[in-house]
Amino acid sequence: MLKFRHSLISVFLLLSSSQGFTLLPPAASPLILPKTLLNCAPPPTSAPSPTVSDVAIPTNLPSAKNMDYVPLATMLATGQLAEADQFTRDALIELAGSREAGRTFVYFTEVKNIPETDLATIERLWLKFSGGKFGYSVQRKIWLRQKEDFEKFCRKIGWSTMDGEVERKLKWFGASEFIYDVGKAPEGHLPLTSALRGTALFKNLMTHPLWEGEDWREEPE
Repeated sequence: MLKFRHSLISVFLLLSSSQGFTLLPPAASPLILPKTLLNCAPPPTSAPSPTVSDVAIPTNLPSAKNMDYVPLATMLATGQLAEADQFTRDALIELAGSREAGRTFVYFTEVKNIPETDLATIERLWLKFSGGKFGYSVQRKIWLRQKEDFEKFCRKIGWSTMDGEVERKLKWFGASEFIYDVGKAPEGHLPLTSALRGTALFKNLMTHPLWEGEDWREEPE
């Protein structure tokens, strides 16, 4: 089974990874966190809560691309939400074929390439370990309730804030303003999606074919 090398590079707001993970050979350690060589701030980190031994980590995590999602499950189960968020973005880059195309971000037309099997696995993990508070499907419900208005959506899930009388999006670059805490963050706050190149990527994630049915919610046997 292929493993991830977790990336530590990201960019300003609603997050894009400027550098993704590398697939390691089977014998390698699944999570080696390299020091960044670029002159930019690393992504935030979360203090883990329960130990792995205290939490049942699922291991039957289907993937059409032979991805290993046990690291993601472990991060979510132990409260390492910032790391899980970065892992999720990196996974989408790989699944969409963006890395193969030589890019470190997902172009909106590539969202359709993300296998339903993998997106469903990622989504079930976010739902499971957030008590149904975080996940793309949660965001989709809120987005639809806001009549697909991205600005209203951002206000609802806490991606916007007021600086005096000026409304702006939360900052990620430098000291993150996002909330990596299930108890404190608004519903739908995570995972984050890059709006650096516009909202087309987010909209295509919200209209992925997976969401047309409910079968994806069923846990694999």
